[in-house]
Amino acid sequence: MSEISSQPMNTESVESKETPPKTRKSLSGFVTLGAVIGLFIVFSISAKNFFTMRSILSLLLQTSAITIMGIGVTFCIITGGIDLSIGSVVALSGTVAVMAALAGVPIWLSMIIGLLVGLLCGLLNGLMITRLRLPPFIATLGMMMVARGVALTITNANAWPAPEEFGYLGNNTIFDMGPKFPGISYPVLIMIGVSLVFAFVLGKTRIGRYTYAVGSNEEAARLSGIKVNQVKIFAYLVSGFLAALVGIILASRMVTSQPNSASGYEMNAIASSVIGGVSLMGGIGTVSGTVIGSFIIGILNVGLTMSGANYFMQQIVIGLVVIGAVTVDQLKGRK
Repeated sequence: MSEISSQPMNTESVESKETPPKTRKSLSGFVTLGAVIGLFIVFSISAKNFFTMRSILSLLLQTSAITIMGIGVTFCIITGGIDLSIGSVVALSGTVAVMAALAGVPIWLSMIIGLLVGLLCGLLNGLMITRLRLPPFIATLGMMMVARGVALTITNANAWPAPEEFGYLGNNTIFDMGPKFPGISYPVLIMIGVSLVFAFVLGKTRIGRYTYAVGSNEEAARLSGIKVNQVKIFAYLVSGFLAALVGIILASRMVTSQPNSASGYEMNAIASSVIGGVSLMGGIGTVSGTVIGSFIIGILNVGLTMSGANYFMQQIVIGLVVIGAVTVDQLKGRK
């Protein structure tokens, strides 16, 4: 990644000024973590069987998709952009992987093909934003429609059953000890691995520091030698890749191609980032914050369901939480 800057030594002042202060990040992290603990306590009291090992493992599994997608869109938002296409990329990547497996391609190779589809969508998003100078909202909105349309076209809007071996990734577990502890599913392990890897990339590597610099002040980053366009393309490649990973996981869990799947997932992913402290103005955010934000959404969904609230009430509550998080972000920006 060292090629991204032609003058790496000149970016030290930008990195030190533009990266969010550690104290502010720590305080924000404690607040969101406290919210998770508070919600967990509330639903443990109000919802029967919420605080059980089976429910916790189910929560982890249901939250894994939002977490992985949220990490991808976090990179885009930190650069000052957005990615509205991830839900459709999830559907297209999973569908292509299943169709490739049905065509006789080995399972592992069909999944790699699905990941490449996500990378291609991310690359196209990045090129439209950097080369054609399209606003990220418009570029990714167009990709959202195109990717969904392609998924529906190649399947004739039908779900196609995948080979049985395709379901291994999404439905197997480790440490299965019976009904009391049904095991940790592979998607949860993937979520943990993705979180650790991209937290390191964003927080400890040069490309991560450049991502913050571009989102904080794009012109200053450019003048200090950072190749801004390459940083933005990298962010959308990450988003597309992780969306494709979720698409393969979901297709494996259902053992079918679902061209209509993941509709609205992009909103949950963006919400998890915002709730976790990622600023829509760019330049601020962490992977750990996004993980915590995704668990706030997951706990609300599961807890409200077990408390007897219907789906519409869940949407109202999550919407109010997002509005509150964005309001706090805006107030911080004005200050």
